[in-house]
Amino acid sequence: MNEKIRMLTPIVEMDGDEMTRVLWQMIKDQLIIPFIDLKTEYYDLSLLHRNETKDQVTVDAANATRRLGVAVKCATITPNKQRMEEYPQLTEMWKSPNGTIRSILDGTVFRAPILMDAIHPVVKNWKLPITIARHAYGDVYKSVDLYTTEPGTATLTFCGESGDEKTITVQKVDGPAVWQAAHNKEKSIRSFARACFQYAIDTKQDLWFSTKDTIAKVYDGEFKKVFEEEYESTYRAEFERLGLTYFYTLIDDAVARVIRSKGGFIWACKNYDGDVMSDMVSTAFGSLAMMTSVLVSPDGTTEYEAAHGTVTKHYYKHLKGEATSTNPTATIFAWTGALRKRGQLDGIEELAAFADKLEKAVLDTMGDGIMTKDLVGLVDDGFEAHAVNSDEFIAAIRQHLEKSL
Repeated sequence: MNEKIRMLTPIVEMDGDEMTRVLWQMIKDQLIIPFIDLKTEYYDLSLLHRNETKDQVTVDAANATRRLGVAVKCATITPNKQRMEEYPQLTEMWKSPNGTIRSILDGTVFRAPILMDAIHPVVKNWKLPITIARHAYGDVYKSVDLYTTEPGTATLTFCGESGDEKTITVQKVDGPAVWQAAHNKEKSIRSFARACFQYAIDTKQDLWFSTKDTIAKVYDGEFKKVFEEEYESTYRAEFERLGLTYFYTLIDDAVARVIRSKGGFIWACKNYDGDVMSDMVSTAFGSLAMMTSVLVSPDGTTEYEAAHGTVTKHYYKHLKGEATSTNPTATIFAWTGALRKRGQLDGIEELAAFADKLEKAVLDTMGDGIMTKDLVGLVDDGFEAHAVNSDEFIAAIRQHLEKSL
């Protein structure tokens, strides 16, 4: 390949933290920039830079994504009490960047495992990927918390702009207690439903949806009602034409059904359920480092990232000069997803084809038995695999990639 592939429109690039930030640069330097005239609008979403900008950089990155249509994001730190001690420069326990971005873009997160022949899922009957569709707004991620020390009564009051008020008693307590108030918006729930149905149609997969409306009769009941309304009014005919199924059940029943299934469907979950179940599914399929994540907005705006975190333990080894065997697969697939989407939107077939070839190069490398340490212990009996460090793994991918170009 003599000439780099040209891009017309930039991709929003959101850099991140710790070991994934290190891998991010390696991926760009070794697997993308040598072959593509890369155009990005860069935003540094590392924790300290978010702190310096009072998290404005996260808002700016999300708005840039709305403007340009495609983004790729590195994993970032969401600070907790331990991180506040680790980073004494922090002036605030900043909220999750992903939560902020999801809220601004009003998107739904679809997470699916990357499958390879040499690793079979822990759940032996799973044959096809299970895609988790996670609602991207509200619930516990936008909740408020309160700690009280004395006996008393908590109430929840809604004050309408018309002046009308509604109040309910939450609970009367006889001593110290903790309180939490969560919300969701009907508009966001409806966007979530539409995104799930449309993604199911686009990918030709059945759609399952689960909540706990027997307990949260009003809150979860609204989710169930909106999904049913959208299906009946807009999507039923297309589902039936394609031979697809929409299925609702309670979350606990869904878990049992998922474990007994063969896979090959989209499982739509509320925000927290999707957060937890995507980790469960990815681990059962192999490794969290083999889980893709894409945020899709109702207007088609798309942001790609890996489903895992910043790999803190490996980062501190890296700072000591030690080579780490950190798996960059999901981060590479975030880049390929964004490049493919940009190519499709701009009509650049070569860009989309490059993304396909890079993904194949990753899978071919692992098919040769060259893997990071997290995968070697998961391969099937009889398959020969050996662990390499991240630099060696990326170098092997590049060799496969160069052969295909």
